[in-house]
Amino acid sequence: MYPVSGRFLARLAESHRVATRVQLFLTDGRVLDLEHTGGSVSVDRAQAIRRSCTVTSADVSLIPRTPTDQLATYGARLRIARGVEYGDGSQELVPLGVFRLDSVDGDLGEGPVTLQGKDLSVIIQDDKFYEPYTVSGTVVGAVTAIIQRSIPDATVISNVTDTPIGSRAFEVEADPWAGCQEIAAAAGAEVFANADGVFVIAALPDLLTATPVWAVEATEGGIYLSGSRGMSSDGVFNGVLARGENTADNTAPVSYLATDADAGSPTYWGGPFGRRTKFVTSSAYTTVNACAQAANAELLKGKAANTTGDFSSLPNPALAPGDVIRVKHEDDTRELHQVASFSVPLDEGGEFPITTISAKEDS
Repeated sequence: MYPVSGRFLARLAESHRVATRVQLFLTDGRVLDLEHTGGSVSVDRAQAIRRSCTVTSADVSLIPRTPTDQLATYGARLRIARGVEYGDGSQELVPLGVFRLDSVDGDLGEGPVTLQGKDLSVIIQDDKFYEPYTVSGTVVGAVTAIIQRSIPDATVISNVTDTPIGSRAFEVEADPWAGCQEIAAAAGAEVFANADGVFVIAALPDLLTATPVWAVEATEGGIYLSGSRGMSSDGVFNGVLARGENTADNTAPVSYLATDADAGSPTYWGGPFGRRTKFVTSSAYTTVNACAQAANAELLKGKAANTTGDFSSLPNPALAPGDVIRVKHEDDTRELHQVASFSVPLDEGGEFPITTISAKEDS
C-alpha cells in the first residue's frame, strides 16, 4: 500500500470531501491542471499493463485542432491523484499513476471531453525490437537496460536479491515488456510501473506471511459495503517446470520442478486435484537456482487463482495489487485476501469494487 498517514485511513471511514488532481504534461513543457468532472483509474495485476485511466472534462479546448496542438499532445502524460480533505484547510493526496495519454475525443461544441491513457510500461511494450537485441549479466541490470532503452530517464528500483542470468537474445518484433517479465522471473519477481510512475522489480507478497495493510469490516463505522466469495479451477496449476538452455553461453541445460507440497492445500500435488503442470523456458535461466526462482514465483500465482473474492468498500486510493487485506463480512466471518484488481473513481461517492485472489480463513 502506498505510504499514508494513520489519519488518512481513519478519514476514509468518515464523512469527508474527496480531493482529486489531474495534471496534463504536454510535450512542449506546459503543465496543465485539468478541471475534470469524473473518470476512474483501473488497476489490474493480471494485465500486462497494470494501470489505465479515463478522465472526463468539460474543457473542449483540450481536443487537438491544429498540427501544433497535435505535436504537443502526442506523447503527453497524465498524472492523477486522489485523497481526502480534512476540513481544516489541509488535504492528503495519494498518487494513482502516471499515464501516457493515448486518446482525446469529445464534442467540439458542448463536450464532454474524454481522455484515456495507460501507465508508462505501455511505452516499453510498444517499442518492439526492430533489430536483434541481447542482454546478459544480472536480472536488475538486464531489466533496467530494456526499460531505459525506451525511456532513458526511467527510474528502476529493485526489492529483490539480484540474480545472474545467461545471455538472452530477442528477435525482431519481440515484446520488450514481456521480456522484462521473463527475465525478472529468474529472481522470483515481476516488473511493473507503480503509482509514482517508477518501475519496480519485486516479488508477489506471500499471503501466508504478509502483514495485512488494511481492514475492510462490516461493523459500525466500517467501510465494508458488500461481498461474495467463489472458487474455480480455471487457470489453476499446482506444478511448474522451469527450464533453461543457453547454447550461446555454452551452459548445460538446467531445470527445476516446483510443486504444491502442502498436504493440507486443495491443490496439493498428487492429491485429489491431480497434477496440472505449467512449463516456462528461457535462455536467461542458466542455473538451477534461477529455474527454481522462476518456477516458485509462477507456482505462487497458479495456486492463488483457486479462490477468489469480490467485494465493495469505500474507496482507498492507497491500495496496490498484491496487498493483503483483512475482511470481516456481515456474518462475522473473517478472511485474509490478496488484492488482484480495483477501480478508483475520480468523483464523489460510488462504490470501490475490489477483486481478490488467495482468500484465506483468518484465525
